[in-house]
Amino acid sequence: MNISTKKMAAFYAGLLVAIVTGAVAASPQPIPPTSLDFRNTATGEPLDLNLSLPDGRDTPGVRKFFQTGVDPYIDDLSCLKPGQSLFLTACSGCHGEDAQGDIGPGLNDDYWTYPKNEHDQGIFETIYGGARAQMGPHYTQLTLDQMLQVIAWVRHLYKDPVQYAYWLNAEQKKNYKPYTEANGKMIAALPANTPGQCAPSAK
Repeated sequence: MNISTKKMAAFYAGLLVAIVTGAVAASPQPIPPTSLDFRNTATGEPLDLNLSLPDGRDTPGVRKFFQTGVDPYIDDLSCLKPGQSLFLTACSGCHGEDAQGDIGPGLNDDYWTYPKNEHDQGIFETIYGGARAQMGPHYTQLTLDQMLQVIAWVRHLYKDPVQYAYWLNAEQKKNYKPYTEANGKMIAALPANTPGQCAPSAK
C-alpha cells in the first residue's frame, strides 16, 4: 500500500468513526420503565412518551417520577431555579408571571380547572399532552426532566391553605409557606451551581 492509499484509508476510517459517533450521540435516550398509566387530559387516550424530546428522558428524577408518580424536585432549590426560568419562558404568557392566571387559568391557588392537576402525574399529563382551548402539548418544547422542573416551580407558587396541597407529603406540609414575591426573587438570585438534583454536576 503506497502513502497516498494509506492516507485515503486513514481518511475514510476517520470518517466512519465520526459518522458512527455522531449517530450514537444523536440517539434518543431511552424512556424509563413505568407502571403508570399516562393519559391525555382532554381525550383520555394514552400518551405516547416516545414523542418526547430525545434528551432529558433518562435522568434520575424522571426515573423516580415514572416509578412513583411524585415529582422529586418539589422542594429542591437547584430545580426550582431552572423551573422558574422555564415557566417564565414557556408558561407565563398564558398563566401569568406568578401563575395568577391570564389567558389561561391560574395555577397558584386551590382551584384546578382539571382536578387531576392536584397530583403530579395529572399536571405532568396536562403539560405533556395539552388540554382543551389554547393549552397545547409541550412535548416538543420541554424535555421530560424540564417538565418536572416546571411542575416543581408551579407547586412552589401555591399560596392557598396547605391542606389542599395534595402533592405535598406530611413533612413538606409542615414546612409549607405561601409563595411571596420576595421568595421568587430569592430563587432567581440563586447561583446556577446550587447543589441538588438539578445542578449541572448532577446530570
